[in-house]
Amino acid sequence: MTIQNITAEEYEKFRTFLENSSGIVLGDNKHYLVTSRLTRLMKEFSIPSFSELLQCITKNTVLRQRIMDAMTTNETSWFRDSYPYDILKEKIFPELAKNKPKEIKIWSAACSSGQEPYSISMMASEFTATNPGMIPIDAVQIVATDISSTVLKSAISGVYEGLAVSRGLPQDRKKRFFKENNSSWEVIPEIKKRIIYREMNLMQSYTLLGKFDVIYCRNVLIYFSTKLKKDIMYRMAKALKPNGYLILGGSETISGYSDDFDLIKWKSGVVYQLKKK
Repeated sequence: MTIQNITAEEYEKFRTFLENSSGIVLGDNKHYLVTSRLTRLMKEFSIPSFSELLQCITKNTVLRQRIMDAMTTNETSWFRDSYPYDILKEKIFPELAKNKPKEIKIWSAACSSGQEPYSISMMASEFTATNPGMIPIDAVQIVATDISSTVLKSAISGVYEGLAVSRGLPQDRKKRFFKENNSSWEVIPEIKKRIIYREMNLMQSYTLLGKFDVIYCRNVLIYFSTKLKKDIMYRMAKALKPNGYLILGGSETISGYSDDFDLIKWKSGVVYQLKKK
């Protein structure tokens, strides 16, 4: 089946749909990106044109979700950029431990296929092992969310193989925190049990998630409009406990989007701490 090229009018309609549905803003010249990511999907659903695709989107929830999966980038790795995890173990956990917390809540927003929340959980295990008694071993709770139900299924399974298990994962952590099963590796129960996965769009309300000590929202804001970035920063500030931390991607900043945070320099990167009121 040959798929007709997307017209300028169809591209504008799809771009509006994507922004309204997910917050993702496509540039003016991303026609090829849309075509390349959706052609295989359209063949699978026997949809010959983008005009018909736009009509089906409103009626077919399965197709709608598959489009979201295709258009969202799920590039990730273990302990990505290192410092967001080092600061957790070396600075944030020790600070929180001073108050003898019964619970430490961390949100991994846009968690993709699970490498980020599992990396956070590994840091919690390493901290409690080297600092016995500072925080209860079961105190750390991680809420991991993503817009894609497909990547969440992969994350929940905790099973990885090939490049997915090797990118950024040191051999010693692989041996300690995974069990081998033929050609794949599965995250051990100790690391899994801290994490609750939920399908969620960052445009939705965060109220039901509760309050967090730390929020990881990395490498996702770059895809949103200025208005949505400001809205997300405002609502994430409200979702943090006093003195809570916000950790963004290396190329992201709150500058121009929020005045609720102080910048904290840490080794090779920066994080943001909710201002004291």
